[in-house]
Amino acid sequence: MLIRPAVWLFTLLTVVALAGCTTPRPKPPSSQEAPTETGALIGSGKASYYGNQHHNKLTASGERFDQNALTAAHRTLPFGTRVRVTNTRNGQSVVVHINDRGPFVRGRIIDLSKAAFERIASTRAGVIRVRLERVD
Repeated sequence: MLIRPAVWLFTLLTVVALAGCTTPRPKPPSSQEAPTETGALIGSGKASYYGNQHHNKLTASGERFDQNALTAAHRTLPFGTRVRVTNTRNGQSVVVHINDRGPFVRGRIIDLSKAAFERIASTRAGVIRVRLERVD
């Protein structure tokens, strides 16, 4: 009579152990996270800049932030992605590489380093409308 509960317990433990060995299916990337082709439009919207208060602090990628470098923060693009940012008002553009996460202000799609922002607009503007394209 003790054999039957022991077999039942062994079977139950085996099933639980095997269930723990499965791996979850990876979720497919959303359209925002999907890789884009070179020159493909990533999006358009508002851009701002960050500089003095963040200078020389660590970014989400582990690099030190340099306000004089041509870098940017984006919510989903992989670190190292190169992006052409074009000011839609004057047509000026700059190529930056993504090394941080952000912006965390509603309605903005990218935060540029101070140097990158100055290439396409005056910092007095604060926020500008831009178009983003992936480059190699």
